[in-house]
Amino acid sequence: MTKPRFASVVLDVDSTVSGIEGIDWLARRRGSDIAANIARLTADAMRGAIPLENVYGRRLALIEPTRAEIDALSQAYIAALAPDCPETIAALQKAGVAIALVSGGIRQALLPLSRQLGVDAAALHAVDIEFDEAGKYKRFDTSSPLTTSAGKGIVVARLGLTRPALAVGDGHTDLAMRPVVDSFAAFTGFVTRDAVIQGADSVVKSFHDLEATVLGG
Repeated sequence: MTKPRFASVVLDVDSTVSGIEGIDWLARRRGSDIAANIARLTADAMRGAIPLENVYGRRLALIEPTRAEIDALSQAYIAALAPDCPETIAALQKAGVAIALVSGGIRQALLPLSRQLGVDAAALHAVDIEFDEAGKYKRFDTSSPLTTSAGKGIVVARLGLTRPALAVGDGHTDLAMRPVVDSFAAFTGFVTRDAVIQGADSVVKSFHDLEATVLGG
């Protein structure tokens, strides 16, 4: 077997591994006005128009997601998996490539997706939220770097990845990983952002393309 071009692959989740933006999915359960407002904030953060830290807490405060809604979101993530994603991750792991999921999304909503993909929970890095005894939203982990625009770079730098490492994502916050990996690929399977493409070393349009990038062929 040919040696993989990368020993580690770090994947964004929202609009990369799965075709939804979790926060926008939750917002649609709060009516059209809140949904439109949050979708605008998300889009602005993902294209780099405003820092993520300026909108992260504001979006959650507007939605106040319940535990039941987070459970429903976890199933929506799985239902919207990118084509060929599970097969590609399995092929990379079989070839000895280490996989990590790094997301600004809610960890509780992403754990079932991680299990579905065969990615260990310890390799899932996302933002924890807290609920009260009735399952109502209390707070999010304000200490998490992943609530900031530069956070993914901070988190990935701490992972001690086996090199060479490739990071893959669709948004401006994903570009923060570029300085701490060997290569960054812009994922355009769900959304195309010119600024992200311009900051990337390569473009992958699908997980089939990603497999070829990492394993050759």
